[in-house]
Amino acid sequence: MNNISIDNVVLFHQKIIRTSGGSGGIKDKTLVDAALNRGLGTFDGKDLYNTDIEKISAITHSLISNHPFVDGNKRIGVSVMLILLQLNNIKIQYQQSELVDLGLGIASGRYKYEAIVVWLNNHVR
Repeated sequence: MNNISIDNVVLFHQKIIRTSGGSGGIKDKTLVDAALNRGLGTFDGKDLYNTDIEKISAITHSLISNHPFVDGNKRIGVSVMLILLQLNNIKIQYQQSELVDLGLGIASGRYKYEAIVVWLNNHVR
């Protein structure tokens, strides 16, 4: 799977905060790194997440639910998800309100990792 670097995520987060408001800064850079690597995890030589959608879902879930940034965790999580989908040639179709609901649902705990996988699979075109 094509991934995004931690430096690019940090830069993109700064741009999101400048553009849409909120407080900048990282609470814990190791949480950003852990989120980006979660989807690439293995155990006993086997991928923990088999498909690119599963990997992207794991990364999205961690970026939002672990709150590594001072502000904008939902925005960066959903944005990174969209970037990763594009980098991996996965096209989805959605309404903006559905995307907002996904980000809010992950942050509130209503959408767990498995629900993100289902959401993405239901929106692949």
